[in-house]
Amino acid sequence: MTHPVDPVLVETLLKTLGNAYAPYSHHPVAAVMESPDGQRFAGCNVEVAHYKGICAEASAIAAMVNAGQRALKSVYVMGPGEHLCTPCGDCRQRIREFATPGTRIIVLSHQGETLKTYTMEALLPDAFGPENLPPR
Repeated sequence: MTHPVDPVLVETLLKTLGNAYAPYSHHPVAAVMESPDGQRFAGCNVEVAHYKGICAEASAIAAMVNAGQRALKSVYVMGPGEHLCTPCGDCRQRIREFATPGTRIIVLSHQGETLKTYTMEALLPDAFGPENLPPR
């Protein structure tokens, strides 16, 4: 069952998806990170000729961190087409860095409907995080 999402969020994702720079994969992706206080940070993938581009999720996380935020309430991801476009393994780890047990990762269709919602544990089970490092 799909659920509609805030139309302003969908508009932001669609605009950001249109701004993606994906001349090699032809697979534009948009992401929005939402902090606990409701601020939203958008990002798109940016590819480069040597194939080491930046993912939409990493781009959005960078914008969030640059704004001084360090926690994620929700993550929204939209890819091309109507299929699930879940974060890659590297982005799952990046999201984990700022996630809480309550963080939700939501994959949307172009119509703004929820295709699937994940908890961090479901998206990256038994993840390595800051708490796994020795105290400094």
